[in-house]
This record gives sequence, C-alpha cells and structure tokens, in this order.
Amino acid sequence: MGKLVCIAIFSLAVGAGVFSWSGPGEQTTADTGDIDARVRRFLESSGRSWYGMSVPDADGQALHDIVLQHKYKSALEIGTSVGRSAVWIGWALSKTGGKLMTIEIDPDAHKEALANFRETGLLKYIDARLGDAHKIVPELSGPFDFVFCDADKDWYSNYLDAVLPKLTVGGCFAAHNVSEGYSRGYGGRGRGGYGRGGGSGFFEYARSIPSLETTILNVRGSAGMSVSYKKAAK
Repeated sequence: MGKLVCIAIFSLAVGAGVFSWSGPGEQTTADTGDIDARVRRFLESSGRSWYGMSVPDADGQALHDIVLQHKYKSALEIGTSVGRSAVWIGWALSKTGGKLMTIEIDPDAHKEALANFRETGLLKYIDARLGDAHKIVPELSGPFDFVFCDADKDWYSNYLDAVLPKLTVGGCFAAHNVSEGYSRGYGGRGRGGYGRGGGSGFFEYARSIPSLETTILNVRGSAGMSVSYKKAAK
C-alpha cells in the first residue's frame, strides 16, 4: 500500500455503506460543516482530560486519514473505551457514507461514549454495542473494510483471526499500542501461545500471515500502531 498522505477535510455525497442495516445516507455541505465544527470543538475541549486514557491525537488523525484515503465504509472497532478513537473514525465515515460498529465491555465507559457521540453529532454513524468482544467478534457476519483493535492486548491475535475472513481485499486491520521489537509488556500469551498478544509479539504474528501486508505506522506522537492490509489471493 502507498504511504499515508495528509488529507484535507472535505464533503462527499455518497450512498449508504455495505452493512445490512441502514446507513446514514447522503449529507449536505451544511450537515458536514456542522459535524466538522462539533467534532473539532469536542476534540479540543476533551484532549487534556483524556490524556493517557485514549488514543493520542496523532493516532486518531491517522485512523481518520486511513478511512478517508481508502473511502472505507464498513468499520469495526474492538474496544470503545469512552469513544475518542470512535469519534475520529466516525468523523471520517460521516464523509464516506459509512458506519462504525464499536464494542465495549464496561457499562460506564459505554454510557460515556454514547454521550460523546451525541455531543459530536456522530451517533447516527456509530452502532455502539455493550458486551464481551471475545464472544461478539467471532459471531459478526461482516464484511468489514476497516478494523481498529484497542482492547485486551493479549487477545489481539485472536481478534485478527476472527475478523480476517470477513475483511475485504484492500481492507485494513489497525492495532493500537503495537511496535516493532518493543512490547512494553504487551507481548503476553494469547490463545495460540507466547508472543501472539499485543506489542511486538502481535506485530510478528501479523507479519507472518501471507495474505497481509503489515507495517508499523510511522507517525510522530503515536503510541505505536500497526496497520495490516489484506492482499488479493494469488
């Protein structure tokens, strides 16, 4: 895949996404401008209070840009927390005509995330589900063209295994807190053995899958993130 480029915010008028349930439909320029203003205001006002709890803005911007660059429409997030990363992803999807499904196991975090989605005007672009991703993710039918994983680090490889058959060719699986050669304690034991969890262990596992092209995203201010693009079968 090519290098990520810096993408200007612009409005798109496109149809609903590939999910079986109804997408948000087309947006007018006024709708887009209103969401842009609300999201920017929200991200600026919440940045300090969320420091250390959610993805840094460098990673959030990268997620937003990946979705826009590839015009993804059917997105899945594993690990909502209070919704900062989902705001970045949902913001991009509001421009491509897509929708995000996001899963969180903690009821308090889920409730706060819903409030944040309402505040930004993105709720109609986000299907926020409360439950155990270990059970929910394998049961999802997909397809997905973008997946962001930021949940329990020692289960990353299992999430990837579960969604890979449902990931479209050209689709992206992004995993947070992942770096090459340095795990910061995230290399633990997944279902398949040592080193298949988060951190460098997961990166090595993702790179071993022939159908994926996996790299570390080189973005200043990042907390570490791998991106894996699904290649066409030969």
